[in-house]
Amino acid sequence: MSQASPAHPFMANAVPEIRQEMLDSLGVTCIEALFEQIPSAHRLQDLPELMGAMRSEISLSRHLRETLGRNRHCGDTLSFLGGGCWQHHVPAICAEIAGRSEFLTSVWGTPSSDQGRCQAWFEFGSQLGELVGCEYVGLPVYSWGCAAGHALRMASRLNQRTKILLPEVIDSERLAVIRNYCEPDMANELTLEFIAADPATGALDLHDLQRKLKEDVAAVYLEVPSYFGLIDGGASKIGDLVHAAGAEFVVGVDPLSLGVLAAPPQYGADIVVGTSQTLGIPMYGGGGLGGFIATRDEERYAREYPTLLISATSTSRKGEVGFGLSLAEQSSYGLRENGKDWTGNSVYLWAIANAVYMSLMGPQGFVDVGELIFAQAHQAARRLAELPGVAIRYGDNFFKEFVIDFNASGQSVAAINQGLLAQGIFGGHDLSQEFPTLGQCALYCVTELHQAADIERLVEALGEVLKHD
Repeated sequence: MSQASPAHPFMANAVPEIRQEMLDSLGVTCIEALFEQIPSAHRLQDLPELMGAMRSEISLSRHLRETLGRNRHCGDTLSFLGGGCWQHHVPAICAEIAGRSEFLTSVWGTPSSDQGRCQAWFEFGSQLGELVGCEYVGLPVYSWGCAAGHALRMASRLNQRTKILLPEVIDSERLAVIRNYCEPDMANELTLEFIAADPATGALDLHDLQRKLKEDVAAVYLEVPSYFGLIDGGASKIGDLVHAAGAEFVVGVDPLSLGVLAAPPQYGADIVVGTSQTLGIPMYGGGGLGGFIATRDEERYAREYPTLLISATSTSRKGEVGFGLSLAEQSSYGLRENGKDWTGNSVYLWAIANAVYMSLMGPQGFVDVGELIFAQAHQAARRLAELPGVAIRYGDNFFKEFVIDFNASGQSVAAINQGLLAQGIFGGHDLSQEFPTLGQCALYCVTELHQAADIERLVEALGEVLKHD
């Protein structure tokens, strides 16, 4: 290679001669030909204007601090946002334990490389299984949406059917992930159909469900609490209808609610999925928040898991217990593209934090925090409903999140949230784009972190904002 070449000597595909050899092998004349299938609207037309190179670490550090300083975050802003990522208390010990080198350096390795790691993962599955009422739990996947997508495909493999019924009230981001799992252009794609919500209660419309529950339905998916925070009192009846049709009943749940709500298997759930972010994981962006899949301990379910599974067994020493991967050969780690689905190890470290959180809480801890969240959320809803132009939609059968109707106020949710932000408050999630038929409604979230003074501050600030129309 000549000294004039800009290529780095240790990056083979940057060397012009090797790059040309690769193009020749592919039968194309330029790299541009490899990107023709990407629509022009999705491609950068002009090079972005970038700032000049920084010549010192000091300058770079200052620039990054100034840039990050423009963020408004929940650490310095009172937040009532929810809708998929929630602000809950994260005990300091969760990060302390998960960040120890014993776990950081062994988060991945050979099946028998680290008994401590595997035991901690086993404890995660055991604790979460007890919480959600299931005996069989896989290691966490990237998000709730990923867990739901995997579970629906599991259901299809179990009964060889290809239609999925979903509630029309669902997180749009979670739905986008589910679509990605179920509806790509491939031989085993699944079709999605939506069940209407009762306009008065927000619960699943049982008549619409019965009309659409045909013999080609692989699974019905329900969330308790729903995306709107509602507790569907007809969940048990839904389970009966699903099973009578020979389909699988898949239930999504926030595990933090299970100190006060029944575990999904108690009303007929076959596969339980949900988030693990509420179990000791802080709010953040740019990475996996954690999702789980759980079932009964039956071989028909175990054989369809795409996730890694941890089992305990006896060893050659009497009284000794060993931990390791089980059924790893059916995962994408074992069969690559022929595995039960594709999954990754992006959130396995969160399983450690989850295990720490659940061990700290214990059964009574989940009851206490669930009751506190329930009481705080209902207190906030009652106080907000006293304001002129404000109403609570769908009644009071909710946990943590609830829908506030601002239609009578004459103001848009966007304008209201802008006014609240000026007073240092993140208002509720604007639902007007996702659910336009609701008009100007917002999804508010109250957790154990909110105190009575926080609720009164919101009521006072919202009252001031609504005066200015």
